[in-house]
Amino acid sequence: MKLRTMFAILSARIVQKACRMAGRQGVTLAGKVAWKIDPGILEKLAKQVKKETIVVCGTNGKTTTNNLLCAALEAEGKRVICNHTGSNMLYGIVTSYVLAAKVNGKLEADYACIEIDEASTVKVFPHLTPDYMILTNLFRDQLDRYGEIDTTIEILKRAIEMVPDMKLIVNGDDALLAYLAEVSGHETNCFGVNEPVNTLLKSNEVRESGFCKKCGAKLEYEFYHYSQLGPYHCPKCDFKRPRIKYNAADIRLENGLAFTVDGKQLEADYRGFYNVYNILAVYSAISSLGVPVTNLEAVLQRFSPENGRNEKFRVKNTEILLNLAKNPAGFNQNIDSVMTDTREKDLIIVINDNAQDGKDISWLWDVDFEKIDDERVQSIVVSGIRGLDMRLRLKYANIPSVYIEDVKTAIEDRIQNGCGNLYVLVNYTALYSAHKLLKKMEAGGKV
Repeated sequence: MKLRTMFAILSARIVQKACRMAGRQGVTLAGKVAWKIDPGILEKLAKQVKKETIVVCGTNGKTTTNNLLCAALEAEGKRVICNHTGSNMLYGIVTSYVLAAKVNGKLEADYACIEIDEASTVKVFPHLTPDYMILTNLFRDQLDRYGEIDTTIEILKRAIEMVPDMKLIVNGDDALLAYLAEVSGHETNCFGVNEPVNTLLKSNEVRESGFCKKCGAKLEYEFYHYSQLGPYHCPKCDFKRPRIKYNAADIRLENGLAFTVDGKQLEADYRGFYNVYNILAVYSAISSLGVPVTNLEAVLQRFSPENGRNEKFRVKNTEILLNLAKNPAGFNQNIDSVMTDTREKDLIIVINDNAQDGKDISWLWDVDFEKIDDERVQSIVVSGIRGLDMRLRLKYANIPSVYIEDVKTAIEDRIQNGCGNLYVLVNYTALYSAHKLLKKMEAGGKV
């Protein structure tokens, strides 16, 4: 069995190297090869983590939260396994452990920070026993793969039941997650935002979880932060927002973001209110683990989001920000983030409908694109497989746009003819290619 494990690790490394030489990520393939050779490899390696394993689930914010948590633990001198690339299904998770192990099968790690696709939790947990689960939020996402939110809730409920001793770290502002935590009976710490955050941007968002999951009555909200997030209670039964242990107060969103929690001031050069929740989730996790929070401020100052999550580039004289926008809630938060930039700006929106994106793109009609009808938005270019559908959506919002089929051509055009401030919003399968393209452009290499 030891020889099999060693062969699986060596084979995975060879596969990943070959994929990279071919210009592909190869993360999933490397894990698949290792798994086929040794189906018990994940369990063997996961058991070697000396302290806790933390998994991160939720519709939006998983990758940023997971990578930031890893960086924060490493800043405290801990050795951490992490699936940095966001490959969050079974084989991608296998790869993160396999590539962290030595060829002899030994693994030196204090913690594991693992992002997991919600639908994959029930497949992963038989081979990986988490100590903590962070739950960020639940929004509609890829309806043809996940189905409605109730389906995702049931999957997560089953997954949580599989690990009776696992502790939960939950966004208490999400009524769906609060219900899930309550019915699980697991020890839970909640984070949230107690006060409304002032913003000039009005929203007509489609909201989830309008009804109590316990009795079916319509929930009453004091106010909304965005989508369904905010303080709530049921007027018919005892269901209400849980006690918030980690509260973000004194929130400032101008020129980056800042807030206080437990009397500590945290600042980061990120855009978007949703990043308050991501950072707050990380702080909550570190505190729950009992690790001293001594270097988080420094980590936030130097942490660079990866793989197109608010990732910044500079090509010639153009500043470019690449971000993932894959569902209504995420897209609306992206738009809010773009519009907090008071400078003139160009915007490229890339929409694909590959299997990983979901073939159903009707969700575009639930995004509040009307908010980008602003004189500061100098131009809007749509691209991707379903670029024309995106253009039609903008037409119904009375917003002019230009269709350029090839993403490379679209970006080059805005660099050449734009205002020097470019936002590129892409859904899932457009992310890797756009990221790779911008990396090469920034480096001045041949594209």
